Amino acid sequence: MIRTVPDTFSSFKAFYPYYLQEHKNRTSRRLHVIGSLLVLAIIVTAIITSTWMLLWLVPVVGYGFAWVGHFFFEKNKPATFKHPLYSLMGDWVMLKDVLTGRLPW
Repeated sequence: MIRTVPDTFSSFKAFYPYYLQEHKNRTSRRLHVIGSLLVLAIIVTAIITSTWMLLWLVPVVGYGFAWVGHFFFEKNKPATFKHPLYSLMGDWVMLKDVLTGRLPW
């Protein structure tokens, strides 16, 4: 079944249900969570050690884990390509929702 991605959303609140629909696969969600937690660890490590070169790893790790989830488990294209800001926001809201038990891990 081919689904079309809306070109625009009126708000993040309108986007987030679509974002969750694109992250139904549990393995994909887990990869997103792991990637996001690793991004936080890299940022904290870079700040504590003043090793600013580590920050180059942030997009590689963050997008790497997420894109593996999309291409191999969800079998869809990341929302990042059409909705980069809302997608980034969705990653962090989804992480919060998983960590608080609102979404299954």
